Amino acid sequence: MFGVGWQEILLIVLIVLLLFGAKRIPEVMRSIGRGVRELKQGMKDIDTNEPEKNHKEDEGPKAD
Repeated sequence: MFGVGWQEILLIVLIVLLLFGAKRIPEVMRSIGRGVRELKQGMKDIDTNEPEKNHKEDEGPKAD
């Protein structure tokens, strides 16, 4: 896909191990997972609220 082979992935994993240490990696991954989950929930909330907002804008001012 991006030209990333198994060698590059292995290098990235080794760098992450060196930076964070083996004990902190599960904690970091858990934090990333929570962030992604919150992002998805926020995007879902925006999508559900947007049609109501657009519907109100389409009505416009009423002429009496």
